[in-house]
Amino acid sequence: MKKIFAIAAITAATLLGAVSFAAAQELPSVEDTYKDIEATFGVVPSHIKTYPKSAVAGAWAMTKGLLTDKNNALEPKVKSLINLAVAAQIPCQYCTWVETKFAKAQGATDEEVAEAVAQAAYVRHWSTVLNGMQIDLKTFKTEFGGD
Repeated sequence: MKKIFAIAAITAATLLGAVSFAAAQELPSVEDTYKDIEATFGVVPSHIKTYPKSAVAGAWAMTKGLLTDKNNALEPKVKSLINLAVAAQIPCQYCTWVETKFAKAQGATDEEVAEAVAQAAYVRHWSTVLNGMQIDLKTFKTEFGGD
């Protein structure tokens, strides 16, 4: 049994290493990543410059994909409003500021910004009650129609 486990572990580690190496090979250089960021934002923000060089291309690929891919299901304004709501709950003053700016740039009104933040507060409120009071999850699900 130990031998089978050891073989499986070695195989998995080898495959993961190969996948990680292949993925790393497909990413652009740090310099090319910075050029793409500057082309997108007009600047390479300081928080990106301080990010580990070994990970910046992957982090940018994720960020850019979520923000700009034309095949995304959510509209940019909706994403910014979601991001703002999350930022308000974390709380992150940097994210709150920039996501408000991005949401407004995508056409969000002051009323939509306020509602997104209020929605986050609403979920946070009831989450606190449900978790703090340790409400039975099965009962909760049943009360709202199950599954």
